[in-house]
Amino acid sequence: MLAYVLRRLLHTIPIVLVGSFVTFVMVSASGDPLGDLKAKQPPVSQAILDAEAHRMRLDQPLLERYWRWLTGILSGDWGPSVKRIDIGAEIWPRLLVSARLVTLAVLLALMLALVIGVVSAVKRYSAVDYVFTAVGFLLLSMPAFWFAVLLKQQAIDLNQTTGTTLVYTVGEASIPPPSGLWPTVLDVLGHIVLPTIVLAMTSFAPWSRFVRSSMIEVQQSDYVRLARAKGLRRRTVLVRHALRTALVPLTTVVALDLAVLFSGAVITETVFQWRGMGSFLLSSVRDKDIYAVMAWLLLVSLIVVVFNLVADLLYAVLDRRIRLG
Repeated sequence: MLAYVLRRLLHTIPIVLVGSFVTFVMVSASGDPLGDLKAKQPPVSQAILDAEAHRMRLDQPLLERYWRWLTGILSGDWGPSVKRIDIGAEIWPRLLVSARLVTLAVLLALMLALVIGVVSAVKRYSAVDYVFTAVGFLLLSMPAFWFAVLLKQQAIDLNQTTGTTLVYTVGEASIPPPSGLWPTVLDVLGHIVLPTIVLAMTSFAPWSRFVRSSMIEVQQSDYVRLARAKGLRRRTVLVRHALRTALVPLTTVVALDLAVLFSGAVITETVFQWRGMGSFLLSSVRDKDIYAVMAWLLLVSLIVVVFNLVADLLYAVLDRRIRLG
């Protein structure tokens, strides 16, 4: 197992390097970081423009800029920012905020996908299956930003009707935060409910369809028929034999969808005005802040690579026929 993990890590290093270089080239060509400065009225002096270009390393060749950025990350230097902020100090707290949201959304979406997918597979072509299918396709066709805005507006109406704040619609926490452990926990939960529902609902729909199709396929396999012929209880056959194997393709889909979830978090955090990775990316793109955008892309790509490795390791746990050599 350890040899497999090390071998996979060695394989991912060139993938991350090539991907980061291609992304660096594309981001660098997307716009001039000094565009806003050059458009100021009255015009700034050429000396100021040259000094700013030197600070942003724009006077260096592209390969040298990429190498300085890549080697600087190892020492904690994420590169100069257009907004003159410390990118590393800014992005880590935001990453924790977004990770909290994405983690809860994944857990909720997984639970819903497993329950609904298994029930739909067991009761396929029944009224329950048709209802779950209709709801799934409805959520698949629903734009995330529209769903977030609709849910936020409904929560605002609910708070106004009841005359109290049942759920929060702005921010990831109250400012200033409440004092005490229990009030702080309730405050965090009150702020995270709506964004989690948005991300979870837009994710569980396709996952539940994967679980349903996998369960139907597994239930028709020979070893499941043999388990039934041996007289095992239906619940035992369903959970220990069928569901465990059906989770393998779901594991792959969830690992690959993490990048999609972080992209969805960008929209969700914008609607609910969270100070997470989403607002950081949007402000960086708006300011043409090359190194800030690269920091976001690099962290998300590393998260996807790590979770794909975890998914590969889970294959051997879920299906004993798989051996990692």
